[in-house]
Amino acid sequence: QVQLVESGGGLVQAGGSLRLSCAASGRTFSSSAMGWFRQAPGKERELVATIGWSDGSTYYSDSVKGRFTISRDNAKNTVYLQMNSLKPEDTAVYYCAADLLKGVPKYWGQGTQVTVSS
Repeated sequence: QVQLVESGGGLVQAGGSLRLSCAASGRTFSSSAMGWFRQAPGKERELVATIGWSDGSTYYSDSVKGRFTISRDNAKNTVYLQMNSLKPEDTAVYYCAADLLKGVPKYWGQGTQVTVSS
């Protein structure tokens, strides 16, 4: 059974940093694109960042470009999201996603809350 378990969320002041981790189990994802999505209250879930499996190519939404960095450790079957210069509008539940095909994931994590206070 595939599981994606996020950790690292919490409460931080504006301008601060957090690092999210997503540990995958049940199969290896070294040949899969992985990513992070987020959903703020009353809003639709949106794509934040993705990382490819072959060349590690990355994609970022305009709202986080230059502030967030996605990375992966295939040996640990883990993907990370380093979030710097956080803003109150980054407040959301952040979801890890795996096996992305054209931006649509096959697997989801349970989500971790990130709250940025002003």
